[in-house]
Amino acid sequence: MKLVSWNVNGLRAVLKKGFEDSFKEIDADIFCLQETKMQEGQAELNFLEGYEKYFNYAEKKGYSGTAIFTKIKPINVVYGIGIEEHDKEGRVITLEFDKFYLVNCYTPNAKRELERLDYRMIWEDAFRKYLLDLDKQKPVILCGDLNVAHEEIDLKNPKSNRGNAGFTDEERSKMTELLNSGFTDTFRYLYPNKTDCYTWWSYFASSRDRNIGWRIDYFIVSKRIEKLIQEAYIYDKVFGSDHCPVGIEIQF
Repeated sequence: MKLVSWNVNGLRAVLKKGFEDSFKEIDADIFCLQETKMQEGQAELNFLEGYEKYFNYAEKKGYSGTAIFTKIKPINVVYGIGIEEHDKEGRVITLEFDKFYLVNCYTPNAKRELERLDYRMIWEDAFRKYLLDLDKQKPVILCGDLNVAHEEIDLKNPKSNRGNAGFTDEERSKMTELLNSGFTDTFRYLYPNKTDCYTWWSYFASSRDRNIGWRIDYFIVSKRIEKLIQEAYIYDKVFGSDHCPVGIEIQF
């Protein structure tokens, strides 16, 4: 089974930049999107024949939002994490399948000057509890833009970025806490020492051309199914967004 996740930085925008071709070429069984930045009915998706489609829209127009397209019909679908203050921005969709839960997440950004870091910490604790509650029932596959480079290996310039949004000690420690609570970063599980592997590049100063990036998009799984992971991908030759897609193959 192939699962793919991509922060498209605006679904309507990326549809004009070859999204359909990339989608068909990758040919995932389940394809998760973050930062769709749209409301219902604002995009034509006629090429999704054979896929079930699920969207979680932010209340604020043109902001945040998630989507999942799946060839496998889920048993159940849940939007949000069941806490009103966290569920207004369309950040989470959970699909329940026979053998696992799939959680698609677009984690809140701490923002410049870390103006949203305090909220981010509250979110992290609530979201981790949500995942752990699911994990008590069946294994979890979490994917999405989690807005943190966990270790120094996960960004090009760790020293100059320490303390910036996405690489604060607080955000990194929350990722450590999540992993230590029974989850595995699939890419680092397979490629613990692989360098220069990034999923997001600033639009500034030709960062992508020079591969000055950050790895902030993940597939994270319940530790008890880590051995089922057959491959982890970073599709860094797929363009259209400031992020590239990431993916896994898993055999249940």
